[in-house]
Amino acid sequence: MRILSRAAARARVSKIAARGSRYAEVEPVVRRIIADVQRQGDRALRKYAERWDGLQTQESLQVSKEEIQAAWKSAAPALKVSLRTAAANIRRFCEWQKPVEWMRTRKGITVGQIVRPLGSVGCYVPGGRYPLVSTLLMTVIPAQVAGVQNVRVVSPQPRAEVLAAAGMLGVCEVYRIGGAHAIAALAYGTQSIPHVDKIVGPGNLYVTAAKKQVSFDCAIDFLAGPTEVVIVSDAGIPEFIAADLVAQAEHDPEALAVFITTREDLAHCVASAVEQRSQRNEVARQSLRRNGVILLSGSRRESFDWVNELAAEHVTVDAADVVFVRNAGSVFVGNYSPQAAGDYASGPNHVLPTGGAARFRGGLSVLDFVKLISLQRLSRPGLRGIAPVVESLASAEGLRAHSESIRARFDHA
Repeated sequence: MRILSRAAARARVSKIAARGSRYAEVEPVVRRIIADVQRQGDRALRKYAERWDGLQTQESLQVSKEEIQAAWKSAAPALKVSLRTAAANIRRFCEWQKPVEWMRTRKGITVGQIVRPLGSVGCYVPGGRYPLVSTLLMTVIPAQVAGVQNVRVVSPQPRAEVLAAAGMLGVCEVYRIGGAHAIAALAYGTQSIPHVDKIVGPGNLYVTAAKKQVSFDCAIDFLAGPTEVVIVSDAGIPEFIAADLVAQAEHDPEALAVFITTREDLAHCVASAVEQRSQRNEVARQSLRRNGVILLSGSRRESFDWVNELAAEHVTVDAADVVFVRNAGSVFVGNYSPQAAGDYASGPNHVLPTGGAARFRGGLSVLDFVKLISLQRLSRPGLRGIAPVVESLASAEGLRAHSESIRARFDHA
């Protein structure tokens, strides 16, 4: 990893913070795919799935319930134990996170909120380079905790491990499709796949561009691009820091890996450790060569100015520095909080905002699967007490019928 300081480091922070998406380069293709699925439904879906997802000519788009259950039954005992443990931790965190209903009454006016789940969601589980079993857990479990009745999973060539996780969670709908065509099917529906209210989960450039294009017709979580890791420390252990940088870099050749410190000696130690740890990991080496950088800041304050400007997906800090973090998808604290723990089993969600989106939202949560609906009930004295305010403001806006709807309650009596 290159080590940059002073003006070069500040320039690199500005460049990374302004990182644009590459969605524009694939948008014309994605637009055609979406339109094709909208027009032709299953016919287009099968065409693209056979071309890109490995779907066989006579193979069903939907994985049968029997195949899902068989995958769970035949899973290795160690995998079953790990899936159950990770699922329990994720579910517990989701339960703690779930919003509550409440009501308050003051001067005859009762207000509150009621919590209702979405009716249906589509969970995108990437295939490609790795079978992301963990993504199935991270997208399905919060939906289940929220109370969503219809959960549909799409995944190109779903591996046995992914199907095993689906079987453990009782997921009945899994479809052998991925890419932009899968997003189109979830958003608009086809003969085989009913449309959903919201689509969640990470994906490649085409998947993300498709989510962006359908987002006015079907809700989405956010646009999640290549993995990002930022670690800031002046007292960390070089081997631990390097291990996290390499771990996240192996996700994708486009992944972003940044280490920020005020200590030049620590910077060189981390650079050396990264070089050693990535020698046999080609994907990580590509990523680190392309996007990996160590930034030497002039002060602790500058370090965290950079952290918050970058607004990265994963951010690791020393315990005393949590208070300085404003923008991050998920925060990992101290030497014994490897980011891989969050990727799999500690509980918080690993579907996180990238590309600077952590400036305005955190990761996927139970809140993405519910609606907070406001509620109000006014007694006659409560309405009388607030009537002059409503009538005055309605008059100021020129909305006469609003005022009359208040007076009607008292004229009628």
